[in-house]
Amino acid sequence: MTPSLLTHRWPTLLALALVLVTFVDGLPPTGFLAALLVVMPLCYLVFGWARAELRGRGALGLQLAGLAGFGAVALLALPAPVVNAGWAPWVLAAGWYAHAAWDFFHHRSGAVVPRAWSEWCGVVDAAGATAVVLLAL
Repeated sequence: MTPSLLTHRWPTLLALALVLVTFVDGLPPTGFLAALLVVMPLCYLVFGWARAELRGRGALGLQLAGLAGFGAVALLALPAPVVNAGWAPWVLAAGWYAHAAWDFFHHRSGAVVPRAWSEWCGVVDAAGATAVVLLAL
C-alpha cells in the first residue's frame, strides 16, 4: 500500500501553504526576507547541535560557512548603501534559490537536519524565491 500524498509529502504541502499566505498581499519587506536568510542557517546549526551531527567531517565548518555566506547575501540585499533598492529583490531571490540548493544537499545526504525539515525548507525557499521574482516583475 502506498502512502497518500498528504501523509508522504506533508512538508511540501505545508511549505506551499506558508508561501501562499506570506506572499498573498505582495512582496514582504526586504528586511524581513533578508533576516530569514540568516535565520534559516541558524536553524540548521540548532538542529545539528541537537542531533549531535556537527562533529567530524567538517560539518560545523560547513554550516558556519553557510551561515556566513547567507548572512553576506542578506546584507547585500538591504537597499542601502551597497545595493540599489531596485536590485534588492533580485539579490534576495538569488539567496533564497541558493538556500533551496543548500536544502537539497541536506535532504539528499540526510545529515544535520531531519529530512522533513530540509524538504519543507527547500520548498519554502524555492517557492518564496519564485514569488519574489514574479512580484518584482
